[in-house]
Amino acid sequence: MIEFRSVTKTYPDGTTAVADFDLVIPPHRTTVLVGSSGSGKTTLLRMINRMVDPTSGTIEIDGRSVLDKDPVRLRRSIGYVLQNGGLLPHHRVVDNVATVLRLEGTPKGEARARALELLDTVGLDRGLAERYPSQLSGGQQQRVGVARALAADPNILLMDEPFGAVDPIVRAELQTETLRLQQELHKTVVFVTHDVDEAFLLGDQVVILETAAQVAQIGSPSEIIENPASDFVASFIGIERGTRALRPKPTDRGTVLVDTAGRTQGVLVEDGA
Repeated sequence: MIEFRSVTKTYPDGTTAVADFDLVIPPHRTTVLVGSSGSGKTTLLRMINRMVDPTSGTIEIDGRSVLDKDPVRLRRSIGYVLQNGGLLPHHRVVDNVATVLRLEGTPKGEARARALELLDTVGLDRGLAERYPSQLSGGQQQRVGVARALAADPNILLMDEPFGAVDPIVRAELQTETLRLQQELHKTVVFVTHDVDEAFLLGDQVVILETAAQVAQIGSPSEIIENPASDFVASFIGIERGTRALRPKPTDRGTVLVDTAGRTQGVLVEDGA
């Protein structure tokens, strides 16, 4: 479990990125932090692995403050996936995946074998192992980034807008792959995005943030959609527009659901049908 208690982050120029933030992140589930630019979501994520330290307050992992842990050891124990993959350009794919293992002293042969297994795990052909990142597509690079983050079998996986730089089709594929991996691996995932549809697709717990990480609402996607806590939340999730504002439309073959543009989004099925 990860817990934020009265956490504030103020930078030297006086900017407050996070103000008095509290949150419990349950284990083995996916918590998504979603908000616009300036909402402090990435700062919160980076405070978990001490890439950023809080100005005040505490962040605990399983009851122990992250400030009591060596930052290098802490980062190596937590998987971290960046938007652009963050791969080492002059290292082959297999060596990128094995990076943390080698830093931890795992023998080269063993680290390579584990890296190849992880290519299987994230749906990449082992034939890509000897290629360099520049020889991969954007989607393949992101899969390598996920494989590297999983190499040391961390309990916690941080994902900082990992699919923001790929096209919509690849993004949808990576989202599906993320759901599959979580079903298999049951990690404690903290995922940052500005896309509320992505948040609702991936999150067991969704945290909607306003400026300076002020919590607008916390809940499951169903809870938030069914009962938005404020006008801000209703507007942010688009409750009155697009595919979330559905109305029934009778047809010769039954009732369908259409969005505000009149596009059919699904079929209304009666209980027991």
